[in-house]
Amino acid sequence: MPDELRDAATDLLLGGRCVGCAGPGRVLCRSCRAGLPRGAGLVWPTPVPAGLAPPYAPAAYDGVVRAMVIAHKEHAVLGLRDPLAELLADAVHAADVSGPVVLVPVPSRPASVRARGHDHTHALASAAARLLRAGGHDVVALRMLHPRPGVVDQAGLDAAQRAANLAGSMACPSSRVRRLARVRPRARLVVCDDVLTTGATAREAQRALEAVGLPVAAVATVAATRRRRPGGATDLHSESSGERVSPSPSTL
Repeated sequence: MPDELRDAATDLLLGGRCVGCAGPGRVLCRSCRAGLPRGAGLVWPTPVPAGLAPPYAPAAYDGVVRAMVIAHKEHAVLGLRDPLAELLADAVHAADVSGPVVLVPVPSRPASVRARGHDHTHALASAAARLLRAGGHDVVALRMLHPRPGVVDQAGLDAAQRAANLAGSMACPSSRVRRLARVRPRARLVVCDDVLTTGATAREAQRALEAVGLPVAAVATVAATRRRRPGGATDLHSESSGERVSPSPSTL
């Protein structure tokens, strides 16, 4: 059956539509998937949280990518996991971390996981690790962090408020440090999340890992919010790094 007929049949039977173009059928049509960015670059937030490990992302948090992240995270559209994981894997590639690598997903609050029905960040990190292993790289995803209570919804908070809200909100239990020592004793850690906004979440995850002696080599995300410039223009340019997101492939 041709793809067009298959997608039309899916829409008729299941009501499926592409999150990008709203075309009938798949949750992400061939055209929208083909249009996703490839490769990644440094995406320093402004201002940069002190000590933040180099952050990488392949895409801006808008358009099709934003629709994909929201649908996967908030509405459990699990068919979007693999294309989102490809973007995350591109970010890990760009970080160019040598040796065995452990992807550490930013933890979700238990109440959020229950409400959503899945742990979206862990799912993306695990799928990205599988893609990277298929390419011959020594990469695994491990839950190293757990959230502490007291964090409020981040929506509407500025960079300073996000940092204050998240301060001390994550911890790395000793049992997970021992597990890491068993399965990947010489691994380098990459913190993974879906979106980099102010960098406060990634920096808190990094702090919690470094507090138990585990240095973080990089931060990898699916997308980064655009930096606003005077006059209303936005871009992913980083004044700190002088680099832009670009399709320049790298290897681990």
